[in-house]
Amino acid sequence: MIFLIILLIIVCVALGLFVLIQNPKGGGLAAGASGGTNMFGVQRTGDVLEKGTWVLLTLVVVITLSITMMSKTGTTGNGPSKIQEQLDKTPTPSPINQAPANTTPPATQKP
Repeated sequence: MIFLIILLIIVCVALGLFVLIQNPKGGGLAAGASGGTNMFGVQRTGDVLEKGTWVLLTLVVVITLSITMMSKTGTTGNGPSKIQEQLDKTPTPSPINQAPANTTPPATQKP
């Protein structure tokens, strides 16, 4: 499972780089300079980067779902998870403005 988490981090960094390298496709400030973008094969590079982005996005989704399924089924260990064990060990706090259940009221005590 640690391997999948490390792989997910690497794929996320690569996805971020792929997105940052791409040229903007929409209007806005890039609309005036769109005439020279097809020069020297920029369109072909854009297609490769776009396909790479979709592949990396698919990998992120698949790895994330597999990590989630592994953690839900408990394949990381034989017993309950460490988080569940820690939750079981913590005491339940008593409600505010109520006396603890194991004490007797002072009126019934004999001197």
